[in-house]
Amino acid sequence: MDAIDSKILEVLQENSRVSISDLSKQVNLSLSAVSERLKKLESSNIIDKFTVILDSKALGQELSVLMNISLENPRDTEEFLEIINNENEILECHYVTGEYDYILRITTRNTATLEALMNRIKAIPKIKRTQTNVILSTLKQKYSVSPKNAVSINYK
Repeated sequence: MDAIDSKILEVLQENSRVSISDLSKQVNLSLSAVSERLKKLESSNIIDKFTVILDSKALGQELSVLMNISLENPRDTEEFLEIINNENEILECHYVTGEYDYILRITTRNTATLEALMNRIKAIPKIKRTQTNVILSTLKQKYSVSPKNAVSINYK
């Protein structure tokens, strides 16, 4: 991966629907060269997928929270994971170090729907304790790593 690949990735992170023609102009390469680089970036899994980012507030999901969870035994996760994987309002689940075992990122409509979700989570056997923090505002939100921080990679 070189500086041109990084530039291609930066442009795609801003607008993954950019045409190959526009992309080739922005990186000063031919259409075929850009197409070949894209194929290599995809086949080497540097580009994982192209997706759509939805605006949660536009969809009526006004409340975002982080929920810390401790299990009685953090390795006893089968039922816990099965339940949280079936909750659409839980966007992320991270196994972490520290006082708690897991951190969930949740987006939901309002406090009533949050309370209902919290009650379902707290009813999971072997939940030791939870702590919920409402996100008041988001000062920075990125959806992917920066290609500027990438180490030199020889891809396929």
